[in-house]
Order: sequence, then C-alpha cells, then structure tokens
Amino acid sequence: MTLTEFLSSPALSSRRSGPHGHIVLSSRVRLARNLKRHPFPGWAKKPERVKAFDILQEAVQTLPQLKDGFIESMENLGPVDKQILVERHLISREHAAKGTGSGLALNSDESVCVMINEEDHLRMQALRAGLQIQEAWTTIDTLDTALEKRLDYAFSPELGYLTACPTNVGTGIRVSAMLHLPGLVLSEQVNQIIQAVNKLGLAVRGFYGEGTEALGNVFQVSNQMTLGESELDIVERLTKVVAQLIEHEENARLSLVEKQPKMLLNHIGRSYGILSNAHSISSKETMNLLSLMRLGLDMKLFPGVDQSLINELFIITQPAHLQRQISEKLTAEERDLLRADLLRDRLQQICRPQCRFPDPDGTGLDKPSAS
Repeated sequence: MTLTEFLSSPALSSRRSGPHGHIVLSSRVRLARNLKRHPFPGWAKKPERVKAFDILQEAVQTLPQLKDGFIESMENLGPVDKQILVERHLISREHAAKGTGSGLALNSDESVCVMINEEDHLRMQALRAGLQIQEAWTTIDTLDTALEKRLDYAFSPELGYLTACPTNVGTGIRVSAMLHLPGLVLSEQVNQIIQAVNKLGLAVRGFYGEGTEALGNVFQVSNQMTLGESELDIVERLTKVVAQLIEHEENARLSLVEKQPKMLLNHIGRSYGILSNAHSISSKETMNLLSLMRLGLDMKLFPGVDQSLINELFIITQPAHLQRQISEKLTAEERDLLRADLLRDRLQQICRPQCRFPDPDGTGLDKPSAS
C-alpha cells in the first residue's frame, strides 16, 4: 500500500474535532528515546544507522497500537510524499530530508506516529484534535512502556533518558498545542502574550515548529526543558497555560467585536473576497486569509457553513497536496494559479459574510462556543 492510499483523505482529516477546537487545533505529546550502545543518528555512519533502523523497525511493527499501520523506510518515499507528511504535521522537516537508515511508522487513524532515526533513534508522538493533552500523554506513555520491554534504552540514573539534544535530556518529553489566535494578533496583544509565555519556561513557535513563522495566525506552544520535572507535571503545566491562552483569545475576540467591529468585519470580508475571486494566490497569503475566514465562521458570520470546509482548504491548498493532484511537476507560479482555481471552485456556493455580528441575547456580542 502506498502512503497516498494509506493516509486519510483531507476531507476526513478536516472533520476531526476535540474540546475547544475553535482555538486549539491539535494537541501533541512526543517522546525522544535512544538505544544503548548505539551512536546517535547524527553521529552514526550509514551501516550503524541501518543496523539501528532494523532493530527499531522490528520492535515498532510488533506494537498493537500500530496494527494495520504504515511502516516504511524514508528512502522509499518520494519528495512529495515526505512533504505531505510535513504538511499534515506527522513528521518534522528534518526527518523529511532523511533517506537510508531512517523510517516512519504511522497508525491507521494517524493519531500515533514514530520517526525512526531522526535526531534521536526514536521520536514517537501522539496527536489529538482540540485540547486533549492528557489523552495524548496516556497514549504515548502506553506505547513507550511497551517498547521499553523490547528495547534497551540509553538511560542515566542521574540524568534520565539520554538524547541527542541536551534540552531533551531527562524525561525526553515535548508537549505542545497548536493554537489559532487571530483575535490576539488583530488586537496586537500576541507579542505581549508570547513574552509572558516565554517567562513561564515555555516556547512559542510557528506553524511548522522551530524556526518557522506563524502562518494563518497559528502558534505552537510547548515546554522547553525536560529535566528536573516529571512528565505529569509538564503535561499539567502546559494544559493550564493553554487554558489561559484560550481565555485570552476569547476575550480578545469579544473586545474586537465590541470596540472595533468594522475593522473586524473588514478583515473577514476582504479575506472572503480575495479567496473567492483571486486567479493567482500564494500558499502564505491563502493561509492568512483562511485564518480570517475561520474566525468569521467562529463568529457566526457564515451561517450554514461547516468549519470542516475551511479546515480542509488549509490542507489541500498547501504545495505538496496541490502537487499530488497533478502528475507533472508544478512551478510555484503554476501552483498559485491552481490554488486560486481550487479556492474559487470550493467557495462559489458560500455567500458573502453577514454585515453585522449576531445578537442572540441583546448584548451585541456572540461569544464563540467550544467545539
């Protein structure tokens, strides 16, 4: 089975939802582990990487969580397949550059993914829609426990699990949530919020993680250190911070409706107008405008439109997903034309946004509800 045949369709992926899904797009818990007496992947020679890969692949494919899953060497995946996995946030950009001696294991509903020989021998992660950090932790902890019975992990009684990057030493855990924060961006509060989060020992990154920008007003919040704090403490701390960020974003949206309604309606109306009429549009502009349309849906300005449509457009307008539709290789300019055609086609049945915010209770405000 090919990766394309295995992966869920963008339409199905876009319908996955969870608590506070109007702001929290996804929750992720990742664990880094290494084999004892084997050099880290970055230091290993090709025969050593291949040897470690064979050991790890054999252990991973026996896991019940990966029954009927997809397990493949990175050398057997094409560039477009790898980029699609990055666009789905299933693997890192660094892992997409790997070849012989590295691999991937993915379960049937794409909620568990294992990168073999990325920066560490194992980088295994659980993903959930919405705010489900505790659930993601429970899933990956169970998988890790099962693997530890089969593999001899590199572990120090003083330091904990040993990893290629010193910031991961200890528990080896990275807990993160992907947040849609257009209210804080439009109200010019997001930099202040990021500074406050950084002071709490957490990191705020862009759409594709470290070193990337916050496309579509989407930010990743995660722990920075893994040493000296238990996994449960890290999970609980990040969950509390995300809950506070949800409150800040909801308050920012309400404040914009109350104090700057015309500005907000203008941004949402223009985003709809450009997306539904453009004949050439870049991936970056598309994501930023879809973010504002998604905000309009949250605020009930597009009655009858399901949020899954915008979620699907976020996926299928990205470069590799566009490329998958066409057999020949596309230039960036050709992708921009194809992207615009796709958007006009999918949005033609959607009426322009309402010119005022719903007023169900006489307050003039319609607080977005958690989905």
